[in-house]
Amino acid sequence: MSTATRTPTVTARPRVPAPLLPRLALLAPAGFALLAGLDAALLLLGLPAPVTTDRLPDAHGMLMVLGFVGTLIALERAVALRRPLGFVAPALLGLGALALLSPAPMVLGKSLFTAGAAALVALYVPLWRRQRDDAVLCQALGAVLVLGAATLWLGGASVPVLAPWLVGFIVLTIAGERLELARLAMGPAAGRTLVLLASGLATGVVAALLWPRPGTALLGAALLALTGWLAAHDIARRTIHTTGLPRYMAACMLAGYCWLGVAGAIWLLDGPALDGVRYDALLHAVFLGFAFSMIMAHAPVILPAVVRRPLPYHRALIGPAVLLHASLVLRLWVGDALGSHGSWLTGGVLNIVAVLSFLLLAVGLTVRGEAEPVGGERS
Repeated sequence: MSTATRTPTVTARPRVPAPLLPRLALLAPAGFALLAGLDAALLLLGLPAPVTTDRLPDAHGMLMVLGFVGTLIALERAVALRRPLGFVAPALLGLGALALLSPAPMVLGKSLFTAGAAALVALYVPLWRRQRDDAVLCQALGAVLVLGAATLWLGGASVPVLAPWLVGFIVLTIAGERLELARLAMGPAAGRTLVLLASGLATGVVAALLWPRPGTALLGAALLALTGWLAAHDIARRTIHTTGLPRYMAACMLAGYCWLGVAGAIWLLDGPALDGVRYDALLHAVFLGFAFSMIMAHAPVILPAVVRRPLPYHRALIGPAVLLHASLVLRLWVGDALGSHGSWLTGGVLNIVAVLSFLLLAVGLTVRGEAEPVGGERS
């Protein structure tokens, strides 16, 4: 009598999600960097601030770009990689921000930022090996630029000299993100075109350091070309005619492209911007008008992947976005361009209010974590 052989049933184990607490611990220094950067912004405006130290104004730009935005980008990329070593980059960048806020010598914060930027470049290597994608290549090129900025800062270069490198990092990272999220709308040749434009921008960044006047003109032209291509091919041009979350995201992105065009025009027409009203206009057009507008746009999509809680869309999110762009018009046009000090000061304060109000709303909506209703809009 034969005995039938039964294949044992294998029950697949449910995938255990990565612990949330380490991610929040890595996110916290970015929050501290943002708050410290806003505090420094008050000091630079000549206004009273909750914390007053001599080094905060000097570290303002690097805290905002590397400590805040850099840590967020590195953390999002580490989550995408899904390997423990990937979290070295956001950890080092966060520690660099904390070191700059501590009484420790500034060289410690600069060194940690440089190490974190190097780790971010290294993080893109396995991402590229996993999927040889043009979007990853564009973002990796941006990481190389921020490593250059951190290295130059460690070597003693001033922040105004580093501005093109920091702008390149932000622009190429976000451009790569847009390609990832809107590839179908951009067309089959979009990846190759983006890499070509990104290479032109990186060339302009290096040229602006070596040959300031002609190099900066090249940088401005490259930035305008990249901005024009993104604005023309982004799906936001279509989703602006929808409702709810898609329309909110599209409005934030299209407004961001407008401010990026302003920065490109300043470099193309007027050459290097190392101080004064042109420097103020350039930096805030990029890092508030473009970068923070893009953060506002993408937060409901990207933040849930990092903290594993939804950020439901609410009409209230429109308020900080409108305030951000209106205050930038007041600061950069009426204040910087037309020379009204009162408008410049008022616009700067309202910039801070816009960022803080968005931060409070995002935290509050995430804590509530209610599901988004049908139609993508909450009343």
